[in-house]
Order: sequence, then structure tokens, then C-alpha cells
Amino acid sequence: MPVSVHSVIATNLATTGFYRNVSRRRIGSSSVNCSVETKETDRWAKLKNGNDSLEICRVLNGMWQTSGGWGKIDRNDAVEAMLRYADAGLSTFDMADHYGPAEDLYGIFVNRVRRERPPEYLEKIKGLTKWVPPPVKMTSSYVRQNIDISRKRMDVASLDMLQFHWWDYANDGYLDALKHLTDLKEEGKIKTVALTNFDTKRLEIILENGIPVVSNQVQHSIVDMRPQQRMAQLCELTGVKLITYGTVMGGLLSEKFLDANLTIPFAGPSLNTPSLQKYKRMVDAWGGWSLFQGLLRTMKSIATKHGVSIPTVAVRYILDQQGVGGSMIGVRLGLAEHIQDANAIFSLVLDDEDVNSIKEATKKGKNLLQVIGDCGDEYRRV
Repeated sequence: MPVSVHSVIATNLATTGFYRNVSRRRIGSSSVNCSVETKETDRWAKLKNGNDSLEICRVLNGMWQTSGGWGKIDRNDAVEAMLRYADAGLSTFDMADHYGPAEDLYGIFVNRVRRERPPEYLEKIKGLTKWVPPPVKMTSSYVRQNIDISRKRMDVASLDMLQFHWWDYANDGYLDALKHLTDLKEEGKIKTVALTNFDTKRLEIILENGIPVVSNQVQHSIVDMRPQQRMAQLCELTGVKLITYGTVMGGLLSEKFLDANLTIPFAGPSLNTPSLQKYKRMVDAWGGWSLFQGLLRTMKSIATKHGVSIPTVAVRYILDQQGVGGSMIGVRLGLAEHIQDANAIFSLVLDDEDVNSIKEATKKGKNLLQVIGDCGDEYRRV
């Protein structure tokens, strides 16, 4: 991206207070502001924009899996599972208005926390949701009505974070929606405004309009390194952080699929969930199953060396990338748990040998930026 574009962004954000009260970091010969602070062995991150801030657990519990397709979710079992994750320190939950009962489950869960846990415990619980509207006219009343639905379902006076998605860039109504969301933030109905699946160009435009977003949630994994090619540079300059999903590729980046032959029916694990099917398409775009097996073998060698699992290595690698504030792991509440593997991420340190081995394995595949486009383009291509 041209330096002049960054200069415009930096000037606009400085005048809107974007750079206030954040730590300084040197990049090349110029200093910019870093909006992430970590402590307790890298467990927590504080996402900041001006006076807006939100502390999250850097490994987030993704709740897409409650929307159907991964197995029947029992409400009581799901809430009990959420309590176990939170009790283990994995206290940030990511959901959306269209993830089936996700927001309702969070509302039940947070009420259990209010009744059964001390007040200081509740302060660590964070519920991040998304609003994914059709690209219709974004009036103040329409935006307010939809945000009120999420507030009611989650049983909170103020949403910790509202992550906004927009389908059609040809319709610039996304700027109207974000301005109305900012108004709701000023009213106290939202604590932080964020994005999901926006590309670098649109993030520039949004920041130039003075909209105080703290993060952009994008697909990012060892296979899909697109965010590091354009988005991360802008994030480093402006302080916006990335929250990543698809980081374990729906489970493909795991021992379960190491040496698996998918060409023979019933001979190995099946691609029986929406996430496995989605990320298998990413594998195909990147270079195919045979090449992916080579990557898995590399990952397994590193995992064995450190006494952890392949998914733990996969998430640690992405958390160490430029601009990444947190990474998502999908949770099948009441059906399966990965608490131990998730917590192992915080103590894992990948050395230079590990990083170089991963880079050698991944560079054999295609550059998905050239195949798919920038972050979020997979949702907008016809």
C-alpha cells in the first residue's frame, strides 16, 4: 500500500484520538501505537482504540458449532461446558446473531456466572457477537433494533463487542451502519465496535472515516496466510488487531487427519461437519491433500518435540504473527472438549527451527491471496 495512504490514515486517526493512551512501538524509523497488552504468560490481550478497550482471552471459544451440523446441542450440557471452559481460564466466547442458539446460550451462561461465581470472576467473562445484516438501507432505527435483539438474547445491558459484517462493497451502506453502531457505543449499549471479514481497502476507508474499530476477525491459519500480506501491515500502523478463525481448519490441522486417505469411503475420518468441508476446500485451493499431509507431518514432528498436539502448534504459530490479538478454536459444547490443548498454547514457545520448518512446508503451497483475494473475499466472489 502507498505510504501516502498510511500517512492519511495516521493523520486522521491521530486527530480523532485513536492514538491516545496506548503503548509505543518502533517500526522501522517511525513510531506507532500498539493496542495489545499481554500478561500472565500471554493469556490476555487488551484491544484498544482511543478510550475504547476490551480485555479478551487470546484463545477464544468459537460458537459457530452451536448452529447445527456438528451434532445436537443440549442446552444444559452446553452451558455446563461453557462454565468448565471459563473455570479453566478460557473465558472469551465468540458468537453471532445467526449462530443458532449461541446468543441465547450465552445469556443463560452469564446468568449462571452472576449467581454462582464472585463478581471479580464475572469481569473476566467476555461475549463477542456479530451482526450480519442484508445489505439494505442502514437507518439508525434498523441498526438499533437489531442490536437490541442481541442484547436481549445475551441478557446484557452492553455488548462487550459487536463485530460487523457486510456482504456487498458496491453498497457503501456499511459506513452508515458503522456510524450508527458508534452512536450506540457512545450510548453505552456497545463497549467496542469491530469488524469481521473486511478487506484491507475497506478497513482503510472505515478508519479514514474516524470509526473506532478495535479489531477485524478474519480467516487465518498456517495454510491461509493472506492476512500477513496486506492486512497485518495496516493493523501494525493503526493499532487495529486481528482475531483469527479457521486457525485449526475445522480440525483438519490435527492428528486425526494425519496419514488419512480421503479417497476411500469409510477408510478414514469423514468430512462430516460444515467446517471440515469448508476448510477442505481451502486445502484444495492451497495445493491438495498430498501436500497437506506433508505439512501435517511437519506439524506432528514439532508437536512431539514439545509434548503438545498439532492444533496447539497451529494456534501458537498464528498467535505469534504480526497484528494477531487472538485466535479462535471452535467448541462443540457438551459433545467434545479441548480445554487441556487450548491451555497448553499459552506456555508453548516455538523456536527458530520450528518456525523455519513450518515456513518450508507451507511455501510449497499456493499463495491464497492470488487464488482467492484479500481477507473476506471468499464471501464476496461470485
